[in-house]
Amino acid sequence: MFSKACEYGIKATLYIAQRPAADRRVSLKDIAGAIDSPEAFTAKILQQLARNGIIRSVKGPQGGFEIGEGDLDKLRLSHIVSAIDGDSIYKGCGLGLKECSELKPCPVHNKFKVIRNELKEMLEQTSLRDLAEGLSEGLTFLKR
Repeated sequence: MFSKACEYGIKATLYIAQRPAADRRVSLKDIAGAIDSPEAFTAKILQQLARNGIIRSVKGPQGGFEIGEGDLDKLRLSHIVSAIDGDSIYKGCGLGLKECSELKPCPVHNKFKVIRNELKEMLEQTSLRDLAEGLSEGLTFLKR
């Protein structure tokens, strides 16, 4: 459903978000290792997230990537998805057809539209804090 870059972007953001506030700044190497992603690919994704204001990049010997404590409640999964994949997930055809609309629906259009709308609602309502707390409490996992 999401691109591989978007999946890694969500995982990286959640990894940073679930860190304690005093220790939230994380290196590229730590993030890439934690989410099983190649460092070069992870670097590009993190740059994209930083450009879109999802995370903050801090340069220097004590640098790394971080998310402000106050941002955990404001940031939603939809922000990450939009920053990396754009809004195509909300508009695309369930069968991948170039043309699919209310006037010219594909065979799964009406059923997929419901799923797509529910996905959009879930992404817009889920905050990073919600997900980070589940990770910190051991209720959810990024790695198995």
